[in-house]
Amino acid sequence: MTEQQAVQQAMRYFDSGEFQQLLARRVACVTESQREDRDRELHHYLHGEIGPQLAALGFTLHFIDNPVADNRPFLIATRIEASALPTLLMYGHGDVVFGDDENWRDGLNPWQLTEEDDRWYGRGSADNKGQHCVNLAALEQVFHARGGRLGFNCKILFEMGEEISSPGLAALCQQQQALLRADLFIASDGPRVSAPRPTLFLGSRGAVNFRLTIHARDNAYHSGNWGGLLSNPGTQLANAIASLVNAHGVLQVEALKPDSLSAAVRAILSDIEVGGMPGDPALAVHWGEPGLTAAERLYGWNTLEVLTFEAGNPARPMNAIPATATAVCQLRFVVGTDWQNLVSHVDAHLRASGFNNVQVDFLRGSPATRLDPQSPLVAWALESLAASSGKKPALLPNLGGSLPNEVFSDILGLPTLWVPHSYPACGQHGVNEHMLKSVAREGLQIMTRLFWTLGEEGEALLARQHAWQGDRA
Repeated sequence: MTEQQAVQQAMRYFDSGEFQQLLARRVACVTESQREDRDRELHHYLHGEIGPQLAALGFTLHFIDNPVADNRPFLIATRIEASALPTLLMYGHGDVVFGDDENWRDGLNPWQLTEEDDRWYGRGSADNKGQHCVNLAALEQVFHARGGRLGFNCKILFEMGEEISSPGLAALCQQQQALLRADLFIASDGPRVSAPRPTLFLGSRGAVNFRLTIHARDNAYHSGNWGGLLSNPGTQLANAIASLVNAHGVLQVEALKPDSLSAAVRAILSDIEVGGMPGDPALAVHWGEPGLTAAERLYGWNTLEVLTFEAGNPARPMNAIPATATAVCQLRFVVGTDWQNLVSHVDAHLRASGFNNVQVDFLRGSPATRLDPQSPLVAWALESLAASSGKKPALLPNLGGSLPNEVFSDILGLPTLWVPHSYPACGQHGVNEHMLKSVAREGLQIMTRLFWTLGEEGEALLARQHAWQGDRA
């Protein structure tokens, strides 16, 4: 069978309704990892859904307990066809955020796949069940088209705790490096740059959450009796935050700005349009780092956001000067940022600005990652996406959001390619989450061809990658 015949076979499978039936069954699995009463459903998804599909393709299944979080299990599936063949590592997560059942609009249920025009509604349809179902279906099509082989070795890692920050994933990858050893990584999560445009991104921005606190005194005091005589921590904290990020959203801490917005990255991003599609919010005029395009601000720069701010009791305001004020802030950042010293940088900046009474506490963080866009793997993937879709794909140096990409790029040392099958207005993490039927179909077409060409060209492709890496060493 030829590549074109394999793709046509995949399209017949999709158009038959079989893919929709599979996705509907998996959406019906109530795999909310943020709840403590979903252990049975989380285990069932791996043992009853993903495991049997991969076993039918000749994968060996390794069900592994989470080393740090109870009942958030892992599955590593391996299929080795020949030691000399290239080995692909794939990834997916079967857990979802809260269903938020009562807030979906009339006629929709988060646990029932509902089709309306080009939309398939359901929790996980976009993040991440729909996306990994596309990729597994593409593997199936290649396997059957080649008469029971892929033409490459394949390993797949599934987790059930991504929506709670992937507890245990890094530890698992440290402990199972031999089992997970591979040559390249391809997975799907996050959105395309827009619904019509196939997208390839090479990593993700990092994120650090940190808390700012001013504790002025042990009690609140009557604002009429003491106003003008006692410092107000709410007022002080608001001004302290304004020294970190100004009224136009511009980061003011020089030590936390990146050094990686190179001419090459700007050239890549010059081809990217952000927003403007149905369902997208209107972009704020004159917001963010001046002198940068919207794409450069989102994918090539750092932003500091205030996530929460509290002084006193917001639910029941009192006529009193509050005793404390606190805010949780977040830095989204690209490679080339000294994020690990964020606390000392923020503290030094606040003190230099006259705010000596603000306590800075690190909450959690994950690093930024990015495969060099000059990698031969990038050109190969872009060429395949273009040939499959008949469109010019978008190349992003990294996703604007965050993914656990560092475990694959840093711990496992793999070049990482992400091909998303969602789009920005999909309702991810909100109510009325949906996958576009047209994007799912195109995604299956794209991934079937990508896996087929990996089986055809994988050894030569990796030889070019290794030569390129050697030239850079």
